[in-house]
Amino acid sequence: MAEAFKCHLDWSGAAAGPTIDPNRFSRDLRVTFAPPGPAELPMSAAPAYKGDGGRANPELLLVSALSSCQALTYLFLAARAGVAVTAYADDAEGHLAIADGRMRVSRVTLRPVITLAADADQAKAEGLIEKAHEQCFISNSVTTKITIEPRFERAG
Repeated sequence: MAEAFKCHLDWSGAAAGPTIDPNRFSRDLRVTFAPPGPAELPMSAAPAYKGDGGRANPELLLVSALSSCQALTYLFLAARAGVAVTAYADDAEGHLAIADGRMRVSRVTLRPVITLAADADQAKAEGLIEKAHEQCFISNSVTTKITIEPRFERAG
């Protein structure tokens, strides 16, 4: 099953002037998704790289893609296994560093808090974490080191 996922990027910062000075040009971008996709996504570089902190940046989107793929895969596997999950939240964190001689998102830590129904099998729920990671399309597409530190709670 080969699917294509398409987006279109425009350098919206061009309206502020050309790339004459590397310290002053606008890093603002606009990404749209096709055909027809979700609303436009205003983007920029990370603030450390002279971008607009009020806009999404590629590093944040990579971390959110990893987090959301893990969540969706986990929830699917839980449903298929008959494990009743009543809530799922994640505080994910990515780190830029030089690895293998290149600046990259070298590691991402996912910290899901998974709330189980009172009668759910916690051992089965815990076993699904690694299975979800192994089946996550996005994590299978990157070389970034991904650590998952789950915490389980009971609905109460």
